[in-house]
Amino acid sequence: MEERAERLAVYIIENRTTVRSAAGKFGISKSTVHKDLSERLPMFNRTLYLQVKGILEENKAQRHIRGGIATRKKYKGA
Repeated sequence: MEERAERLAVYIIENRTTVRSAAGKFGISKSTVHKDLSERLPMFNRTLYLQVKGILEENKAQRHIRGGIATRKKYKGA
């Protein structure tokens, strides 16, 4: 589990991606990604945790914007 948490964190940091896309890439649930990154990772790699935490907070702040874009696309048929 520690190795998976580290691989998830590195993937998110390198690609500046979301939890959802990381979950899809690794074939696990979003809940597992969150648990690995927020509970397991800080116990053994604090530095990596702090880096990935910044990206996750940025994604959370932009979430409402991405949702609006997706809704616009849905109803415009694009």
